[in-house]
Amino acid sequence: MTSAGDAPSERIDPRALRAWRVRGAIEGGIVIATAGLASWLVVRFQLPWLLIVLVWVVALVAAWVLAWLVPRIRWERWRYRIGERQIELQRGVLVITRTLIPLARVQHVDTKQGPILRFYGLASVAIATAAGTAEIPALAVDEAQRLRDQIGQLAGVSEDV
Repeated sequence: MTSAGDAPSERIDPRALRAWRVRGAIEGGIVIATAGLASWLVVRFQLPWLLIVLVWVVALVAAWVLAWLVPRIRWERWRYRIGERQIELQRGVLVITRTLIPLARVQHVDTKQGPILRFYGLASVAIATAAGTAEIPALAVDEAQRLRDQIGQLAGVSEDV
């Protein structure tokens, strides 16, 4: 059992930071493309040029936050712990969320990879319960598979197969 102030100690893979920055850069690119469209609309409808400056300042700051700041804070805050009776997750950027998942409630455990995680040799562990799915993101592939098997064994889901 853990006390309220005792944060989980296991961290996700450091390569997650690079993978999340790529994802943030893609999201930032969408923000910048939207700023381009907004600028075109300002010119098209002959609105004050100061709006273009404002749009681009906001877009560039948002793109920097998405690609650089958020991934760093997200990686720093992500922690997990697998105990004999529960899984504990801690995550968040502005709001830190701590979740306890009783192993008795686990229905199945999956590993998954999208193209960015696959490129960096990472995978996520998805833990399904009746209440929904929780995820431990961006672990080394062998660590994700090991964790999936460990959680499955502790939860007894492998016995149902």
